Amino acid sequence: MTQVSRFDDILESIEELSADEQATLIDLIRHRLAEKRRSEIAVNIAQAQLEYETGKVFRGNLTQIMDELSK
Repeated sequence: MTQVSRFDDILESIEELSADEQATLIDLIRHRLAEKRRSEIAVNIAQAQLEYETGKVFRGNLTQIMDELSK
């Protein structure tokens, strides 16, 4: 089964739901996406903290940063 036909099947199933069920599904998906994004942000923060603690983060003023980027 291709990705497109699977997606079409899902959409057809959703269309069979009542309006209230569809609204509940939308809310559920929004909450899950928000939680997933929060988890991704937490991972990024932990990675950034580790890089900072191990000295892998470049620090400097704007001129120093621009010089570093142009290397």
